[in-house]
Amino acid sequence: MPLSLKTNGLLFLMLALTLTGCAPVLLGGAAAGAGVSAFYGRRDAQTLFDDQQIQFAALGALKQDARIKRDADAISVTSYNRTVLLTGQIEAEAVANRAAERISRLAKVKRVINQLNFGMPLDFARKTEDVYITSRAKLALTQISLPDFNATRVKVVTSNGVVYLLGLVREKEGDAAAEKVRYVPGVRRVVKLFEYQ
Repeated sequence: MPLSLKTNGLLFLMLALTLTGCAPVLLGGAAAGAGVSAFYGRRDAQTLFDDQQIQFAALGALKQDARIKRDADAISVTSYNRTVLLTGQIEAEAVANRAAERISRLAKVKRVINQLNFGMPLDFARKTEDVYITSRAKLALTQISLPDFNATRVKVVTSNGVVYLLGLVREKEGDAAAEKVRYVPGVRRVVKLFEYQ
């Protein structure tokens, strides 16, 4: 008997949530994953490694700072081509500025894009919806039919329904990606943070 659309969506969401919690298990295959990403993407293996190291170092730096520590779990850190994106929702602007400043001093960080919002931290339901939107956005990107375009070249980050797109792309690819993602259900806004080639 075929599953309903709602059941399929729920199963897909559960799978996405399960996979996001598997980082320690997947780290053993990081070298293989980096090789695949370097092949399809436009970052070399060293940059991929640097991005992973920057993310780990940034999360550690946030938790070690007494003024940020309380809000550290509400801050998401994404590094792409040594550019760090901060997303999430925290209660104080001073904490956001301090977090951005602290991360900007880490080795190999080129720049920090501070997209932290202010208010009560996002609840589990909102975070779950964001994971689902990210998954659907990634799927939508696979439908772009431009010469030499590969969906894995676009990093998708969603926070409170706002989708941030990072990557090393050509301008036409960036425009096509933003247009596809704009129509994904639940997306409130699309922010292009691409580096154009």
